[in-house]
Amino acid sequence: MATKPAPPASPKNYKVKAPQPGTPMYGCEHLQRLFNQDQATTNTSIQHYKSILRTIFDASPVLSQTAKGIDGQAITTLTPTYLCLQCPLTLTEEDRTKHGAKKSHRFYVESRSGALYCQMCDDIVWDPTFEELRIRKMGTGTFSASRKRKHEEMFASSDPIRDNPSYITMNTTMSSCKANGLRGIYNAGATCYQNVILQCFLHNPILRNYYLSDGHPSSSCDVPHCLSCAMDDIFQSFYADESTNGYTAANILSGFWISEKKAFENLVTTKEQDAHEFFQFLAEELHERNGDGKRPEMGSEHTCNCIIHQTYYGKLQTTTTCQNCQGVTSQVQSFLDLSLPLENLAQRKKKGTAKPGPLTLQECLEEEYIKQDKCEYRCNNCGSMQQAKRQTSIRRLPNVLSIQLKRFEYKQGRNERAAKIDTPVQFPLQLNMLPYTSRARNHDVSQNYELQRSCTYDLLSVVVHVGEIDTGHYVSYCRVGDQWFVFNDHKVELAQKSDVLNSKAYLLFYCVRSLS
Repeated sequence: MATKPAPPASPKNYKVKAPQPGTPMYGCEHLQRLFNQDQATTNTSIQHYKSILRTIFDASPVLSQTAKGIDGQAITTLTPTYLCLQCPLTLTEEDRTKHGAKKSHRFYVESRSGALYCQMCDDIVWDPTFEELRIRKMGTGTFSASRKRKHEEMFASSDPIRDNPSYITMNTTMSSCKANGLRGIYNAGATCYQNVILQCFLHNPILRNYYLSDGHPSSSCDVPHCLSCAMDDIFQSFYADESTNGYTAANILSGFWISEKKAFENLVTTKEQDAHEFFQFLAEELHERNGDGKRPEMGSEHTCNCIIHQTYYGKLQTTTTCQNCQGVTSQVQSFLDLSLPLENLAQRKKKGTAKPGPLTLQECLEEEYIKQDKCEYRCNNCGSMQQAKRQTSIRRLPNVLSIQLKRFEYKQGRNERAAKIDTPVQFPLQLNMLPYTSRARNHDVSQNYELQRSCTYDLLSVVVHVGEIDTGHYVSYCRVGDQWFVFNDHKVELAQKSDVLNSKAYLLFYCVRSLS
């Protein structure tokens, strides 16, 4: 025999206290009418508000807010959602207005701070009854007045700030925007290739710490249209302003468009351009503004202590062995990123002459930095052109490793044209770069755990090109804490790890584990 469900417990009476002289009794006239209907309505509203506060403050903080649309579909948003005080619905700002008009529900709780919003006032309202509950919940985790008195007694006998840090928590309010740094960038006309690189810079922890700690003092910089000053502005806007609206990168664009760098003049057009080239341009420009002012020469070993070199630059070592006299020469050069060809490996996969299975990032790295190739070489010992074996390895890894998968190839012939390689490449969330280093060539490092840790990287950002080569579009994935977000110009959405790992990456950015 089925048991009869127990009736819901009736809410406890909660008396609206008389305020102190000079303090309003209600947050607004509309809330006053709600409270003055009858005692049951007042109790129900207060109990519901307490339940909402538990939902907001008892859960672990997240960067995204989830609501349910009018059509019943779940919606993930970076802006605050609103929990209806009069029914169990969580709504976006747009749906909140529709819901209020349809159901005549006029009071909502903002999902980040727990503040009360009145739709008729169209504003957050400060109500002494609700505010006392909110402050209690934020400070002590409970609504009990006895617990509050116990805290007050404890604080009365000591220095609250020095002896108990929770005093600060109890007497401050939470930031209304937990999603710092999560903003989209408006497309200013085929500028998505710039937007994705800016997002990768903005979510790079080393660059973020540099600019937010006044690493580039823009107030004393006298360089006109300085791109490093523009980067400082955008970091301040993304991490200091409590806004999730789209950002217009006007200073970045103006500094870029008037640049005199001939090597990148093809980027200054209204057509879609290469995100990798813009990454190189921006890195070079920031090096010149923050470093020794010298332009890095391709293929040379350039050393500088600027933030860009400390972040992105590593060193390659190329060893050439003469087949005639076995003479060995070595050359060291700096690199900003590793460019990995795909076409030959993709063809070998199709023909069955490579490892079975999908193409992996590790196979691409092995092809470039483990295997030897043959070349013609003028030996210093023999004095003539000889056959030689050449091997390139990584002598010094950077703090942030940037990798380009060469998806755009130029076909030689009568009509030279560019072609896109759509071959999927599997890449890991954690990457061990030790096998591709010079130290792995010369020593047994299998048991050197500290060295292995220094060569372990975590995926930080991914840039993806979708569509045709001339009319396509760029999007980027960036990791914020343990969550992934997809940045599509001004639109930002929560992403799953599977979305990231299944994307056809064009650029990959990995951060060394010791800094993650």
